[in-house]
Amino acid sequence: MRYEAIHAVTYFAPHSAQAAREAGLKGFWMGYFGFRAAPMGEVSAGVVKATFANFAPSRVERAVPDAWALASPESLLAARSASAAAALRELDETVADTARSANPLLERLVAAGDGLGRPLFAANLALPLPEDPVERLWQLCTTLREYRGDGHVIALAAEEVTGPEAHLLLLAERNLSEEMLLLARGFNESEWTDAKENLQAKGLVEKGHLTEVGISLRNRIEATTDRLADGPFDVLSSAELSTLTEHLERSARAVMASGFIPENNPIGLPVLD
Repeated sequence: MRYEAIHAVTYFAPHSAQAAREAGLKGFWMGYFGFRAAPMGEVSAGVVKATFANFAPSRVERAVPDAWALASPESLLAARSASAAAALRELDETVADTARSANPLLERLVAAGDGLGRPLFAANLALPLPEDPVERLWQLCTTLREYRGDGHVIALAAEEVTGPEAHLLLLAERNLSEEMLLLARGFNESEWTDAKENLQAKGLVEKGHLTEVGISLRNRIEATTDRLADGPFDVLSSAELSTLTEHLERSARAVMASGFIPENNPIGLPVLD
């Protein structure tokens, strides 16, 4: 997931939060939703809730559509790519070399993606690529990441798993902090409790642990997500894919070693090995 680590600076590096404030947005979450939704234009809270899938509705509604009254999507697009590139340059002084080597291969991957049923990917794909090589690298990694993210939402919807239920299934599988996820996603006590009761009623979780049925469901979701994400990679040979991984390695490791992204993080980004 080297490309996802490079993408993730926009969530965790302070450069992005500062850029969102300077663009006119108020608070971290308005910056998050404004930056990430900007490729889709001035969309409603309903569109953001449907495409992002895993946030409390009230958290989205506090940010959108008010964000568009404070900053245009066009200005936010410029701010998010510039701030992400600034963070990457600070973390890895050789990132421009990474970009020049990796961008042609990433462009082929992104061009091979099908936007059908993938609104965030399609919106990012339609953006003009920045001239700056590091901004271009970040945008290509972001577009590829949203391709996978859209596929994950498709997998959850097919299994009729809601946002809070998805997080609780992950908690039951891994040693993650429940407090961290609640803080990151904004669900209230009632929403969280209802989701827990639903999972227990479906026989998916018992005493905080996945049942056999729950394990099977989690495996299906992850397998479907992986399968839906694989398509574009068919355009690269195994040698080209290895070359791309090597190109992205240094910058991805610099991001993960920066301390910006906690080991237990709400996007499930693993430690690189």
